[in-house]
Amino acid sequence: MTTLYNPLINGFHPDPSVVEVGGVYYLATSTFEYLPGIPIHRSTDFETWELIGHVATRPGQLGVEDVPTGGGAWAPTIRHHDGVFHLVITDAMGRGMLHFTADDAAGPWSDGDLLSKVDGTGTIEGIDPDIAWDAGGTCYITFSGLQLTGALDPNQPAHLGIQQVRVDLGTHRALEEPRSLWSGTGLMFPEAPHLYEIDGAWYLMIAEGGTERGHSISIARSDAPEGPFDGAPGNPLVSARSTPRPIQNTGHGDLVLGPGGQWLCVLLGVRPRSGTRAFSALGRETFVTPVSWHDGWPAIAPVERNPRPGTRVEIAFTPDEPLDAEWVGIRRLPTDVADLGSRPGALVLHADGTTPSDPRPVFVGRRQEHLNNSVTVRVDVSDGVGGLVVRYDEGFHLEIEAGGGAVTARAALGGLLQEWSAPLAGGVADLHLDSVTPGAGWRMVSTSDVFRLAFTPVGGARAELAEVDGRFLSSEVAESFTGRVIGVYAVEGDVAVTSWTAEGDDD
Repeated sequence: MTTLYNPLINGFHPDPSVVEVGGVYYLATSTFEYLPGIPIHRSTDFETWELIGHVATRPGQLGVEDVPTGGGAWAPTIRHHDGVFHLVITDAMGRGMLHFTADDAAGPWSDGDLLSKVDGTGTIEGIDPDIAWDAGGTCYITFSGLQLTGALDPNQPAHLGIQQVRVDLGTHRALEEPRSLWSGTGLMFPEAPHLYEIDGAWYLMIAEGGTERGHSISIARSDAPEGPFDGAPGNPLVSARSTPRPIQNTGHGDLVLGPGGQWLCVLLGVRPRSGTRAFSALGRETFVTPVSWHDGWPAIAPVERNPRPGTRVEIAFTPDEPLDAEWVGIRRLPTDVADLGSRPGALVLHADGTTPSDPRPVFVGRRQEHLNNSVTVRVDVSDGVGGLVVRYDEGFHLEIEAGGGAVTARAALGGLLQEWSAPLAGGVADLHLDSVTPGAGWRMVSTSDVFRLAFTPVGGARAELAEVDGRFLSSEVAESFTGRVIGVYAVEGDVAVTSWTAEGDDD
């Protein structure tokens, strides 16, 4: 029997889409401004998942170099048709709505073709595209009609509901003007449409209510892919709003027939903590839950918490092996800044004048995967200044920085800045960034976690520099679509990182 772990994929992995091909499952998620973009995980049993590659691994596939924070790769749909993998996505405030193809989901993927309007001018305006084919081979792109360009108020863009066009994939041009489909029960932000033909009927599943606490999934049915669609009597099928469930914000789902013939829904959610479950440290993660069918309608079970065992990752750097696929950069690829050859046994970062407060810092990092998490890196800053940082974006991050004869812990939180410093003899030190459950001294456990920033000089004892409330690096406070990413950076000269150790659990 399949064990459904939740989270299914730990850490910042929102907007999941899944497809089954020959008994193998392939899952894609959003990456926003991070590169490489759009990770692809693979599984044969829905329990063990392997990161096999990314869609966007080359310059130009995603135009995220200058997107504002929160822009970039939004909400992929992955499908398989006539022996080819297809993935559609919106590169929000970047290239636009894109279509990628690959013979192997591990890659390489195509450069990405822009899905243009019927007149061939510009991209189809919308987000969260889905791709589906009818029996005659007609291709349908169904999407959420959020208008991101030309909005008078960027915080209140126009929304045209769920829309659809037929597309010629030979020219990547719409064959018609967008038409409106069923847009849910009336809740805000109808989005994340997925269109399925199941047992001769067409189903349109969407998310609505916004990707926060009101998030939900609803579904409608029709005899044809173009509609008209009738909503299910039990909508919304799933929502955690106003419930005590430990997994909140559940929505943005995709259906798949899982191992043993069990229907499943992969969807996003968050794991909030605090006395009022107000702060989600890791942002939106991928979860899974069973689906049953009754009278031609699916019923989606509430998402149950079932975390995996804790992990420990130790990384030694070598010029003989590239960085593994878990490493990401911010608006540029890790290979653009990670030098593994100039000093064997070290990852060297060459500063270019940027800092973690800049949109494109000299930075490589990995997602925080566990609620309780500790990272230690050994750095040699004899020729530079840099350190270890945990970030949501350039406005919300904590760092512990070494160089110039000192170690400085720094909290940059929405325009507020605080620093704590201590002298450092020599150029080598271990830097520590620990996320821990709040102790008894925290009123009502009124936060998600507590960060401890510390360092250990060579041959010396660990020195604690600061303790910072973790709520400031939560999706609710940062108002972020992403999640925590922890990495190393350089701000002056050359910084050599000689080891990386991360361990954590979700108890």
